[in-house]
Amino acid sequence: MRFPKKRSFRSLSEVFRDRGGATAIIVALAMPVVAGGMGLGAEVGYHFLLQRNMQHAADMAAHAGAIRLRAGDEKASVQAAARHAAIQSGFVGAEEDIDPRTPPQSGAYKGSASSVEVVLKMAQPRYFSSVFVKEPVEMSARAVANVMPSSSRACVLALAPTAARAITVSGSTSVSIENCDIVSNSNATDAFFMQNSSAKLTVGCVRTVGGAVTDGGLIMRNCSAAEQMAPMVRDPYADAVEPAIEGTCISASKKASTTFEPDFVHSSGIPALRICGGLDIKNHVSFAPGLYIIDGGEFNLNANGDVAIDAASMSGDGVTFYLAGDATLSLSGNGSLNIRAPSTGPYAGILFFGSRSQSGLTHQVLGNSGSITQGAIYVPSSAVRFTGNSTMSNGCTQIIGYTVEFTGNSTLRSNCQTNNVREIETSVMVNLVE
Repeated sequence: MRFPKKRSFRSLSEVFRDRGGATAIIVALAMPVVAGGMGLGAEVGYHFLLQRNMQHAADMAAHAGAIRLRAGDEKASVQAAARHAAIQSGFVGAEEDIDPRTPPQSGAYKGSASSVEVVLKMAQPRYFSSVFVKEPVEMSARAVANVMPSSSRACVLALAPTAARAITVSGSTSVSIENCDIVSNSNATDAFFMQNSSAKLTVGCVRTVGGAVTDGGLIMRNCSAAEQMAPMVRDPYADAVEPAIEGTCISASKKASTTFEPDFVHSSGIPALRICGGLDIKNHVSFAPGLYIIDGGEFNLNANGDVAIDAASMSGDGVTFYLAGDATLSLSGNGSLNIRAPSTGPYAGILFFGSRSQSGLTHQVLGNSGSITQGAIYVPSSAVRFTGNSTMSNGCTQIIGYTVEFTGNSTLRSNCQTNNVREIETSVMVNLVE
């Protein structure tokens, strides 16, 4: 009988040379490293996603703020709009981590009053990487939006935000508005209303935040149709401070004068004269440069038409008339105008300044073929009626009212290239620039 041969034990070197099961061991040792790498990769990818979302929120916030800046809102409203847009766009950080700035404090547009900068910051907690670093990841995003200047200009602006027929062209009127546009900031469906076959209006363009009701009598030289749902146009004089009512009222005998001159220096630094209870001009009257406070009553230029055209006029260079309280303006077609607003100072560009506290008042403007006005009729809380055979010729005339009505035959020429009125910019674009 033969017995099987006994196997001898392998040498130690043979054991080490044996590769059986090595792959499993290597995989077991490498798995934590692979899993950690995958986790770190996923975490880095998530951070990139957060960064992209933050940048999107910053872009949207800057753009929203610039939209409100374009509309003429105050700084607080611009910043509130930017914060709201950032949150609505998915920014997951705290509200205090949203920093809207106008003007910007850094970058190429630093100090630009027409720009909005938004900086977002967030401390993002770590996940897998917290094994190595405990501090959160500091993330940030920044964007700048700029309100771009426009070459389009308006010389008629209705500021009412919701009024129906905020701009009306009515009756058998024939209105020619040269070198500029008409704009209504109302969002009503008939914010611009012209529906009368006998009315005619020639203008550069008609623009309205709401809708426009027009007919064949509307002729636009620069637009094929009225621009509806247009951006709101800012009030160019929104930051003009109303004059304080100061000084002693002049006497009744002084009101009959043919020349008026300031008799004190107003707190604004401008020579001024206070006229209480209105002023009725029925002859040739001149005004020296300065501020004229019409404290209540009616400011009439031959309003009842009982004086011949060449017998009544109003002239003045560098003058501003402030309509305080319930003071109203009535410039008749039987009186000619040759008046110019100041080119410097706090009321530069403003001819007639209606108090913002006025409500329910209507100011009426009727010129004639000899009238020249340089400046703005600025009555932001009142209605303006541009009526009769009024012709404002050879001047730079702006009409800014709560509502504006044209009736009668009117020509309004606006050539403001060499004057210091503030421009009423239309078709203003907002672009992300940084």
